[in-house]
Amino acid sequence: MFNTLAKAARSVFAVAIGAALLGTGAGVAQAAGGPAVIGGGSGIIIDNQFECTVTTIGHDGAGRLVGLTAGHCGEAGAQVWAEQNRGAGVIGHFVYSNHDLDYAVIQFDPGKVTPVNRVGNLAITGLGAPAQFPNVVCKEGRTTGNTCGIAWGDVFQTDETWSQMCVVEGDSGAPVVIGTTLVGMVNAYLAVACFGPEVGTNMSAIMHDLNVRGGAGSGYHPI
Repeated sequence: MFNTLAKAARSVFAVAIGAALLGTGAGVAQAAGGPAVIGGGSGIIIDNQFECTVTTIGHDGAGRLVGLTAGHCGEAGAQVWAEQNRGAGVIGHFVYSNHDLDYAVIQFDPGKVTPVNRVGNLAITGLGAPAQFPNVVCKEGRTTGNTCGIAWGDVFQTDETWSQMCVVEGDSGAPVVIGTTLVGMVNAYLAVACFGPEVGTNMSAIMHDLNVRGGAGSGYHPI
């Protein structure tokens, strides 16, 4: 019963608050300078309407160049532009969106993207287990940049971690790390932006779902 209620509460938060983390504009267009440089923390524009943040980029077991972001950022088929290099055109598209765990898989065009493992002040060198209290976690979002805070852990035991990091609109999908180990993504904030706790899906839950489901993203490993 407890887990059922917790899951229901999480769903309400994801709809009412997670969607608020979507950006509302098309961002600042910049001149093309060759392929778009994309990594965990890069800003993306979905269907020329919403701004979100890439969680991580790498290759799946079939060698496809893929990345992750929050599931509420787009549905399968949605087109993706690089916020910092709109001139590169459509650089990829959503191929899968899971609304239970709130993550999505993007397949990128390797001819239009240069994948990197560092954006701003955050680098990703591997994947790890969920953060636990009192770990300090950090994120890199396209809106608020690099912010850190204490992790409260998986409060409701629902494959999520709550943490005290500043997140606002456009930070959906931002990578959450301990050091350089990717442990989760940003999905929503509770109560007040930048003050209420951030809630995000654990990377271990996402990887498990990807591998069980198969297809694009299965066997993923970061750049």
